[in-house]
Amino acid sequence: MSIIEITPDVYDVDIGLTYATNQNFTGKPIYASSHCYLHQDAAKKLEKAIELVKQFDLRIRIFDCLRPTEAQWMLWRHTPDPDFLAHPANGSPHSRGVAIDLSLSDKSGKLLNMGTTFDEFTNLSHHGAINISLEAQRNRFFLLGIMTTAGWDFYNNEWWHYQLFDARNYPLIHDKDLEKSMMEN
Repeated sequence: MSIIEITPDVYDVDIGLTYATNQNFTGKPIYASSHCYLHQDAAKKLEKAIELVKQFDLRIRIFDCLRPTEAQWMLWRHTPDPDFLAHPANGSPHSRGVAIDLSLSDKSGKLLNMGTTFDEFTNLSHHGAINISLEAQRNRFFLLGIMTTAGWDFYNNEWWHYQLFDARNYPLIHDKDLEKSMMEN
């Protein structure tokens, strides 16, 4: 398995894994540690996206990367909503290491206005939502353009979620498959 750890010093990104904190929709940490992993194919496309945003003096902020199947089950048990979470029995692109949740920030680290927060499970989080400010719509379209130019597919219900086009062709990954556990300290 070709899983790579994404680190700020190597990839020049900001990483704040929301599920390693209690600041997520479950109200408790899902991950015991903040390791951000991607399959090498996804990591290459992330590199391209990073290269594209740099010319605009922006940075990528990562909220989630690979999500072990154990974590997907925890999220599903809390909120079994197929509009925003893949059923763990079918497997999520995150649990294959080929999906990423992210946003853009300026040079000072301030997140660009996207109209909603990450993981706001409402229609306002959909691509093409018009009941958000024009600034937020422009920022979402800009992010969409960057990510699709870099070779990513998008999920219509979540402005922050991008995945490889052939995500289902990659195997599911469990915590035990990782070099450093995300679920245990």
